[in-house]
Amino acid sequence: MQSITVDQEVIDFVKRNGRDYRVSTSCSGPVIVPITVKSPKDTDVKVRIGENILYISRVQARYINRVTPDMLDESRLENCSIF
Repeated sequence: MQSITVDQEVIDFVKRNGRDYRVSTSCSGPVIVPITVKSPKDTDVKVRIGENILYISRVQARYINRVTPDMLDESRLENCSIF
């Protein structure tokens, strides 16, 4: 598996909010959600960001090489019944 980079805007978002997040699969692609919405799994890739962790689902880790600000789009959650 290739290494995954995290864009600075996402790093700033995680640090500003001071909580752990997960890159998960939504109906419209990868989305970043708090772990209170989608719990991490043992198989997730873990990226430390300051005091927090960004978990990346094994499924998404196969297809992405960057975690980008568009993954913070809350409309992806609102339009997807899996959350």
